[in-house]
Amino acid sequence: MKKCIIIANGDLPKRNHIKILMQKNYDTIICADGGANSAAKLNVIPDFIIGDFDSVTDETKKIFYNKSKFIQIKRQNDTDVEKCLKFAVKNKFSEAILLGATGDRLDHSICNLGIVLKFYDKIKIKIVHQKSLLIPISGEVNFKTTKGETISLYGFDEKTFITSIGLKYKLKKESLPFGKKESTSNVAISNLVHLKIENGIIFLIRDFDLARVNDFI
Repeated sequence: MKKCIIIANGDLPKRNHIKILMQKNYDTIICADGGANSAAKLNVIPDFIIGDFDSVTDETKKIFYNKSKFIQIKRQNDTDVEKCLKFAVKNKFSEAILLGATGDRLDHSICNLGIVLKFYDKIKIKIVHQKSLLIPISGEVNFKTTKGETISLYGFDEKTFITSIGLKYKLKKESLPFGKKESTSNVAISNLVHLKIENGIIFLIRDFDLARVNDFI
Protein backbone atom coordinates (compact mmCIF):
# COMPACT_ATOMS: atom_id res chain seq x y z
CA MET A 1 0.00 0.00 0.00
CA LYS A 2 1.61 3.24 -1.19
CA LYS A 3 1.13 6.33 0.97
CA CYS A 4 2.36 9.88 0.47
CA ILE A 5 2.64 13.25 2.17
CA ILE A 6 1.58 16.30 0.17
CA ILE A 7 2.89 19.64 1.43
CA ALA A 8 0.75 22.55 0.23
CA ASN A 9 1.60 26.26 0.25
CA GLY A 10 -0.19 27.13 3.50
CA ASP A 11 0.93 27.33 7.11
CA LEU A 12 4.34 25.81 7.80
CA PRO A 13 3.87 22.20 8.91
CA LYS A 14 5.61 20.75 11.95
CA ARG A 15 8.77 18.86 11.04
CA ASN A 16 7.99 16.35 13.78
CA HIS A 17 4.68 15.53 12.08
CA ILE A 18 6.53 14.70 8.87
CA LYS A 19 8.93 12.46 10.80
CA ILE A 20 6.03 10.65 12.50
CA LEU A 21 4.17 10.16 9.22
CA MET A 22 7.24 8.78 7.49
CA GLN A 23 7.54 6.25 10.33
CA LYS A 24 3.94 5.30 9.51
CA ASN A 25 4.99 4.47 5.92
CA TYR A 26 4.02 7.78 4.34
CA ASP A 27 7.43 7.58 2.73
CA THR A 28 6.98 9.68 -0.42
CA ILE A 29 6.91 13.47 -0.09
CA ILE A 30 5.24 15.56 -2.79
CA CYS A 31 5.26 19.35 -2.67
CA ALA A 32 2.51 21.38 -4.31
CA ASP A 33 4.43 24.27 -5.92
CA GLY A 34 5.11 26.76 -3.09
CA GLY A 35 4.89 23.92 -0.59
CA ALA A 36 8.49 23.30 -1.61
CA ASN A 37 9.42 26.59 0.10
CA SER A 38 8.10 25.11 3.34
CA ALA A 39 10.06 21.91 2.77
CA ALA A 40 13.22 23.96 2.33
CA LYS A 41 12.60 25.78 5.63
CA LEU A 42 12.12 22.43 7.36
CA ASN A 43 15.21 20.85 5.75
CA VAL A 44 12.99 18.18 4.22
CA ILE A 45 13.83 16.91 0.74
CA PRO A 46 10.73 16.18 -1.35
CA ASP A 47 10.67 13.39 -3.90
CA PHE A 48 8.51 15.44 -6.27
CA ILE A 49 7.65 19.12 -6.71
CA ILE A 50 4.52 19.55 -8.82
CA GLY A 51 2.62 22.63 -10.01
CA ASP A 52 2.65 25.56 -12.40
CA PHE A 53 5.64 26.95 -10.46
CA ASP A 54 4.24 30.43 -9.85
CA SER A 55 4.97 30.18 -6.09
CA VAL A 56 8.17 28.16 -5.66
CA THR A 57 11.10 30.55 -5.34
CA ASP A 58 14.31 30.49 -7.36
CA GLU A 59 16.22 29.92 -4.14
CA THR A 60 14.11 26.83 -3.39
CA LYS A 61 14.64 25.55 -6.93
CA LYS A 62 18.41 25.82 -6.39
CA ILE A 63 18.20 23.97 -3.07
CA PHE A 64 16.37 21.01 -4.57
CA TYR A 65 18.12 20.99 -7.95
CA ASN A 66 19.24 17.40 -8.65
CA LYS A 67 17.63 16.30 -5.34
CA SER A 68 13.93 16.34 -6.25
CA LYS A 69 12.02 15.69 -9.46
CA PHE A 70 10.32 18.83 -10.78
CA ILE A 71 7.08 18.30 -12.73
CA GLN A 72 5.67 21.48 -14.21
CA ILE A 73 1.99 21.40 -15.16
CA LYS A 74 0.84 24.72 -16.57
CA ARG A 75 -2.89 24.08 -16.84
CA GLN A 76 -5.04 26.44 -14.77
CA ASN A 77 -8.29 24.46 -14.43
CA ASP A 78 -7.11 22.71 -11.25
CA THR A 79 -5.09 23.72 -8.21
CA ASP A 80 -1.54 22.63 -7.46
CA VAL A 81 -2.84 20.34 -4.70
CA GLU A 82 -5.20 18.71 -7.21
CA LYS A 83 -2.30 18.25 -9.62
CA CYS A 84 -0.42 16.43 -6.85
CA LEU A 85 -3.40 14.24 -6.03
CA LYS A 86 -3.95 13.35 -9.70
CA PHE A 87 -0.28 12.40 -9.86
CA ALA A 88 -0.69 10.27 -6.73
CA VAL A 89 -3.77 8.51 -8.12
CA LYS A 90 -2.06 7.87 -11.46
CA ASN A 91 0.92 6.36 -9.64
CA LYS A 92 -1.24 4.04 -7.53
CA PHE A 93 -0.94 5.74 -4.15
CA SER A 94 -3.82 4.62 -1.93
CA GLU A 95 -3.50 7.27 0.80
CA ALA A 96 -2.32 10.87 1.10
CA ILE A 97 -1.96 13.22 4.04
CA LEU A 98 -2.10 16.94 3.31
CA LEU A 99 0.09 19.30 5.32
CA GLY A 100 0.01 23.07 4.88
CA ALA A 101 -3.46 22.77 3.38
CA THR A 102 -4.79 25.58 5.57
CA GLY A 103 -3.37 29.05 6.16
CA ASP A 104 -3.96 32.77 5.80
CA ARG A 105 -5.94 32.35 2.56
CA LEU A 106 -9.45 31.31 3.63
CA ASP A 107 -10.41 30.55 0.02
CA HIS A 108 -7.48 28.14 -0.33
CA SER A 109 -8.37 26.49 2.98
CA ILE A 110 -12.00 25.94 1.94
CA CYS A 111 -10.89 24.71 -1.48
CA ASN A 112 -8.60 22.10 0.06
CA LEU A 113 -11.38 20.88 2.37
CA GLY A 114 -13.56 20.46 -0.70
CA ILE A 115 -10.81 18.57 -2.50
CA VAL A 116 -10.94 15.91 0.24
CA LEU A 117 -14.53 15.23 -0.79
CA LYS A 118 -13.84 15.58 -4.52
CA PHE A 119 -11.20 12.84 -4.46
CA TYR A 120 -12.89 10.65 -1.85
CA ASP A 121 -13.62 7.80 -4.29
CA LYS A 122 -10.11 7.92 -5.80
CA ILE A 123 -7.70 8.16 -2.84
CA LYS A 124 -7.97 8.31 0.95
CA ILE A 125 -7.04 11.82 2.10
CA LYS A 126 -6.45 13.18 5.58
CA ILE A 127 -5.48 16.72 6.60
CA VAL A 128 -3.18 17.63 9.47
CA HIS A 129 -3.29 21.18 10.86
CA GLN A 130 -1.45 22.04 14.07
CA LYS A 131 -2.90 19.66 16.71
CA SER A 132 -5.80 18.43 14.58
CA LEU A 133 -6.33 15.53 12.20
CA LEU A 134 -9.25 15.61 9.75
CA ILE A 135 -10.55 12.39 8.22
CA PRO A 136 -13.51 11.94 5.85
CA ILE A 137 -15.53 8.87 6.76
CA SER A 138 -18.54 6.91 5.56
CA GLY A 139 -20.07 3.55 6.39
CA GLU A 140 -19.21 1.97 9.75
CA VAL A 141 -15.99 2.92 11.52
CA ASN A 142 -14.49 1.74 14.81
CA PHE A 143 -11.46 3.52 16.24
CA LYS A 144 -9.44 3.46 19.44
CA THR A 145 -9.28 6.62 21.48
CA THR A 146 -8.52 7.86 24.98
CA LYS A 147 -11.31 8.81 27.36
CA GLY A 148 -11.74 12.56 27.34
CA GLU A 149 -10.47 13.10 23.79
CA THR A 150 -12.32 15.84 21.92
CA ILE A 151 -14.07 14.44 18.85
CA SER A 152 -15.85 16.74 16.39
CA LEU A 153 -18.15 15.64 13.58
CA TYR A 154 -19.38 17.67 10.60
CA GLY A 155 -21.92 16.65 7.98
CA PHE A 156 -22.97 18.40 4.80
CA ASP A 157 -26.61 17.63 4.05
CA GLU A 158 -29.83 16.37 5.58
CA LYS A 159 -29.66 13.00 3.81
CA THR A 160 -26.61 11.76 5.70
CA PHE A 161 -27.33 10.16 9.07
CA ILE A 162 -24.87 9.55 11.92
CA THR A 163 -25.16 7.12 14.82
CA SER A 164 -22.50 7.07 17.53
CA ILE A 165 -21.45 4.82 20.40
CA GLY A 166 -18.80 5.92 22.87
CA LEU A 167 -19.39 9.69 22.69
CA LYS A 168 -20.79 11.83 25.52
CA TYR A 169 -23.33 13.54 23.28
CA LYS A 170 -24.94 10.60 21.51
CA LEU A 171 -26.09 10.73 17.94
CA LYS A 172 -28.86 8.38 16.93
CA LYS A 173 -29.43 8.45 13.20
CA GLU A 174 -29.11 12.24 13.20
CA SER A 175 -28.14 14.50 10.33
CA LEU A 176 -25.65 17.34 10.71
CA PRO A 177 -26.36 19.62 7.73
CA PHE A 178 -23.62 22.20 7.32
CA GLY A 179 -24.65 25.62 8.62
CA LYS A 180 -27.54 24.18 10.60
CA LYS A 181 -26.20 21.64 13.07
CA GLU A 182 -22.88 20.13 14.06
CA SER A 183 -21.25 18.01 16.76
CA THR A 184 -18.35 20.23 17.77
CA SER A 185 -16.25 19.33 20.82
CA ASN A 186 -17.98 16.05 21.55
CA VAL A 187 -16.09 13.89 24.07
CA ALA A 188 -15.00 10.25 24.06
CA ILE A 189 -16.34 8.40 27.11
CA SER A 190 -14.87 5.06 26.08
CA ASN A 191 -11.59 3.77 24.70
CA LEU A 192 -13.44 2.70 21.57
CA VAL A 193 -15.77 4.81 19.43
CA HIS A 194 -18.16 3.39 16.87
CA LEU A 195 -19.67 5.55 14.13
CA LYS A 196 -22.22 4.55 11.54
CA ILE A 197 -22.58 6.94 8.61
CA GLU A 198 -25.47 6.35 6.23
CA ASN A 199 -26.00 7.93 2.80
CA GLY A 200 -22.97 10.16 2.63
CA ILE A 201 -19.65 11.40 3.98
CA ILE A 202 -18.79 13.37 7.11
CA PHE A 203 -15.62 14.95 8.49
CA LEU A 204 -14.17 13.56 11.72
CA ILE A 205 -11.71 15.86 13.49
CA ARG A 206 -9.66 14.58 16.39
CA ASP A 207 -6.35 15.14 18.19
CA PHE A 208 -3.34 14.23 16.04
CA ASP A 209 -1.21 12.86 18.88
CA LEU A 210 -4.01 10.75 20.35
CA ALA A 211 -4.85 9.42 16.89
CA ARG A 212 -1.18 8.53 16.45
CA VAL A 213 -0.81 6.62 19.73
CA ASN A 214 -4.08 4.80 19.03
CA ASP A 215 -2.92 3.68 15.56
CA PHE A 216 -5.39 5.78 13.58
CA ILE A 217 -2.85 7.24 11.16
